[in-house]
Formats: sequence, structure tokens, C-alpha cells
Amino acid sequence: MKKIVLILFLCLNLNASNYQSLLFNGNCITCHGLTEQNKSAPTIIEIQKRYKSAFPNKKDFVYYMSEWVYNPKEETSIMKDAIEKYSLMPNLAYDKQTLKEISEYIYKTNFKKQ
Repeated sequence: MKKIVLILFLCLNLNASNYQSLLFNGNCITCHGLTEQNKSAPTIIEIQKRYKSAFPNKKDFVYYMSEWVYNPKEETSIMKDAIEKYSLMPNLAYDKQTLKEISEYIYKTNFKKQ
């Protein structure tokens, strides 16, 4: 999968923001949609709001989010209410660099405009 994404990145000459968008939309949006229509996980808007409240600094936001998604545990979650409602996010086995790219995208994107 990584090779396919890298080839797409090189062939389409995507900038970093477009690459991050591709990663997010290809991996996260299925469960973390923009509206409550998807009942399997909190919306990305809810997640972004909670993480930005806890970690307003981009570096801290990206670090904590990517580390948590890399190894999700209830005891390290800042969204325990979401775990009660939806259950714990499964370990998806993404590499840390991919999770950092996705976390940066989540930090900087205005999902309310989409």
C-alpha cells in the first residue's frame, strides 16, 4: 500500500497538503465522517475540537494524536466518553509517519467548510 501511495504522490506531483488529504480520506473518513450519519465513531469535527482544546500547539497535537492512534488504549485516551459510546478504536497497524501526516492534516483542516 505504501508503494502505491508513493507512486501516486510522485506521478501526480502532489504537494504535502494534498498527500495528507489523500491519506486522511483514504483511511479515516469511513469511520470518522463529517456528520453524525456514521454511528461507528466520533466525527472528525468532534475529535479535532477535543484534541485542539487539549493540545492547542500543533506539535503537541500531532504527537499525542499519532501516538494514541498508533497504540490506542482507554487509559491514555482524552475521549473516554467516545470509547464508552463507540468502543475503543482498533489498532490499525499504520506506521508512525503516516499517522503524523494524517494528524497534521486534521490539525490544520477546517472541516466545517467541507
